[in-house]
Amino acid sequence: MERSRPLRAAVPDAIELGPDEELVAGRRPVEEAFSARRPALRLLVTPGRRQALERLVLHATTLRIPIVEVEGGSLTSLAGFDGHQGIALVVEPRRFATPDEVLARAIERGEPPFILVLDSLEDPQNLGTVLRSAEAAGVHGVLFPTERQAPLSPAAVKASAGATEHLLLCPVDDLAGAMTDLHVRGVRVVGSDSGAPLTARQADLRGPLAIVVGSEGHGLSPTVRRRCDLMVRIPMRGAIGSLNAAVAGSVLLFEALGQRDPEARPARPPETAAGPAPTPKRSRVTRRTSPDESVPEASTDASTDALRDEPASPEPATDEPAALEAASPEPGITEPARSEAARLEAPPAPDAASDAEAAATAAEVVLPEAAPAPRRRRRPTGAA
Repeated sequence: MERSRPLRAAVPDAIELGPDEELVAGRRPVEEAFSARRPALRLLVTPGRRQALERLVLHATTLRIPIVEVEGGSLTSLAGFDGHQGIALVVEPRRFATPDEVLARAIERGEPPFILVLDSLEDPQNLGTVLRSAEAAGVHGVLFPTERQAPLSPAAVKASAGATEHLLLCPVDDLAGAMTDLHVRGVRVVGSDSGAPLTARQADLRGPLAIVVGSEGHGLSPTVRRRCDLMVRIPMRGAIGSLNAAVAGSVLLFEALGQRDPEARPARPPETAAGPAPTPKRSRVTRRTSPDESVPEASTDASTDALRDEPASPEPATDEPAALEAASPEPGITEPARSEAARLEAPPAPDAASDAEAAATAAEVVLPEAAPAPRRRRRPTGAA
């Protein structure tokens, strides 16, 4: 019984990260780490937020991950920022990919390679934001230099909303050499420059493509710029002559996605607080038809809802022969006329081949019953 309870480690040791440990902080990054099956070592939760995060705590308990309660200040010090939302997950070190694995993923998906290249971004917030856009745009991998680059810190992971758990991240020692490698493999390298003659909309961004995003202060470095096959610009009209690096990169990524796949949809539908939207039920609408007609099946739409909500008219009580007659509909006879015929035990009207035959048939059915009616109305008049 003791082993079924959440395991609790000693707080002084639990809040210290070992050399082979990494921290993922924030509710959404922790959810995505669980979704990506990242090997987890322990879950850190502040006592004041535990009830709001009970679902994640129960999930960690199910996976037999130790739960450690820590103070908010200690968690802020460990994460390096105060946007952790009272929860963090200690995981094993991230496994980085290689450019070959990025190209292999594109082949696996049956798509032309779509790669993001980061040239020395300095702000972790910008790094996380552009990684989130890259994952949403369906990028196969991200290349960035091992030096002069913002670290993939818990703040950057939080800014990415957990997108780092689903991306192939490739740190390279020689970014310019890696771009040359991509060019040799048939990948076109596109950079951005405010003085470029073509806008991103005018350029052809389909096919194997690598989009390069420069740093916040200096843009593309000269060595990286020389490796670009094409330079494009983002049209602007305001007084501000430049965009944030993450915003500019996001604009280029989604412009390329719009050209490559205009009907793109998320691979995983977004979840709401109320849960996934219920699947609409299908109802079968039936009606009485002749033997030559088929019964259509209709989905639940406005007209079907109106038919379903309309109360059914009560059927008159008839004897067995009349019921059998009503169960065998004749073409051309409406439902009220059939009920009246069954009540009067009159034979059903035959199928009318022409207007003359229909009139004769109506006279045979209606006139004998309608003849006594005037005599019943004239008797009281004669008595008076």
